[in-house]
Amino acid sequence: MSDAPDPTRVVADADVLAADLLVGGPAREALDCLRRHSWTTLLASEQLLDDTEAVVARLADPALAADHRERLAAATERVDHPEGDHPGLATAYRGDAPHLLSFDPALTSVAAGASLKPHVDVSVRRPDAFARLFDPERLWPLVGDGPYPGPDRDPRG
Repeated sequence: MSDAPDPTRVVADADVLAADLLVGGPAREALDCLRRHSWTTLLASEQLLDDTEAVVARLADPALAADHRERLAAATERVDHPEGDHPGLATAYRGDAPHLLSFDPALTSVAAGASLKPHVDVSVRRPDAFARLFDPERLWPLVGDGPYPGPDRDPRG
């Protein structure tokens, strides 16, 4: 791990990954911001994929959940973390990601942020807040040369 998180790396908690599939809305908007750029990376651990599959199976059906897990496994970079750690937080920490997207008020509250700050350099945001604040053009100079080229892939592809 490096000393500073890589701002192009993002983790979406299981609730956000499930909402992206089942609801759309802010979860899809936030993840599409990432999927439009080949130089951004969505991270996941096996435990996070397990949690997402369980949520989708409970809310929809097991076959859809298994298919979604396969797509997520192919579209994310895998991160290992100790068993028993919070999958989203541990993936962000172990994956050098400064962003965790979640709908969980226990993670997105000001109090949670203050208690996390001494231990991990991660900003936990609701997907709608992330979509408003994430600025690929501002990040481009960290990863590329020349002017910002704009999105370079189809988020639904």
